This record gives sequence, C-alpha cells and structure tokens, in this order.
Amino acid sequence: MHIGLVGGIGPAATNYYYRCMIEAAARHAFDLNLTIVHADSPTLLGNQASGDKAAQVAIFSRLAERLKTAGAETVAITSIAGHFCIEEFKRISPLPVIDMIKEVNRAIRDMGLQKVGILGTRTVMETGFYGGIESADVISPSKVDLEDVHQAYVEMASAGTVTENQREVFLSVSCRLIAESRAEAIILGGTDLFLAFDGRDVSFEVIDCAKVHIDVIAKLAAD
Repeated sequence: MHIGLVGGIGPAATNYYYRCMIEAAARHAFDLNLTIVHADSPTLLGNQASGDKAAQVAIFSRLAERLKTAGAETVAITSIAGHFCIEEFKRISPLPVIDMIKEVNRAIRDMGLQKVGILGTRTVMETGFYGGIESADVISPSKVDLEDVHQAYVEMASAGTVTENQREVFLSVSCRLIAESRAEAIILGGTDLFLAFDGRDVSFEVIDCAKVHIDVIAKLAAD
C-alpha cells in the first residue's frame, strides 16, 4: 500500500517515522511505497492553542489532496498535537486516515492497564489524550509540572533535539506520576518524546504513541 505521511510537525518525529518505516520494510522484506508532505509546526501549535480546528483541517485536507495526487492510498499525521482535529479531518479527508488515538487506546486496552500518566503538550495533557483513552484513567501532571513539561516539549520539538535539562524534566515528572499517582505506565503523548526516552533504561513502563502508530502504518504498508 502507498502510504502518505503529513510530516514536519516536528522534524525529528518525521525522521523517526521515516526511519522506523525503512527498518520495518527491511525486516519484513516488503517494498516501501511512501510519500511525505510538509506541514508547518508553529502554525499547527497556534491553531491547537486557539482551538481553531477548521483552519488546521483545511491545511491537512490540502496536504492530503497532494498525497492523493501522488498516489497515496491512506494518510497518517505524524503529530499527536495534530490529532486535536482528527475527527473533523477524518470526515472530509480525501484519503482514509490512520488515527493514532484509536490505535493507542487499543494498545492500552490490550495491555490491561487501569491508570496511566501522560506527557506532551499542554492540550494533550489537560485533555488526557483528547479524551480518547476509554479503558484506563489518564493522569496529567500537577499544574507546575504540566507547564514545565509543555515548555520543554515545545522547545525540544521545535529544535529537533533534546537537552539534558529537558530530559530531566520528562523523567522526573514521569517518576512523580508513577510514585504519587500510582500510574502503571507513562504515555509519551508527543511524537518527538522518543528523543528523550529512546534507548534509556527507565524503571517504569513507557507507551510510545508514535511507535504504536508506526507499527500499524507499517502493517498497512506491507499489504
């Protein structure tokens, strides 16, 4: 299947999706047919902050039309922030949409978890992954921690790299969610958070939403 990705939001996450797709194609011996279009991260974050779903859906729809013209048969958005308008986008998208929220909800249900902490942008944390987790309670950080995580995440995603200070924010807040809120796992509610956690040996369960999404996309790509 020809896969279409809406990338650029942010650049490190786009590279993560691309690299993991290449690895999946090599591991399972299929020809990767993939087209990526670029969306602007600051514009997305501005629309998310103001709740302007219509503006962002219009952007995604134009990009999906471009992917369809290129031959793509399905589309995925490589950003959890970009999923703030996913239901509206799915209704008018010219291509079937691979919805990360539904796939993560399914993964958490299959794991049998009852309570999970979450990291990501302010909106993602405050809404508990847009209210899309049905099988478990989603615990957001306390107000101060939430603002620290949001700021560290936005700076990291914009730069495409993580600093040790930013990594420490994510790890320390995660540990507090595990210890104080009795969370059984931490949802990486931002597709760039692999920068801080990938290859790190942590003492708690981590649910990488980007990787969950990528695994589903890769299975479709192999079809």
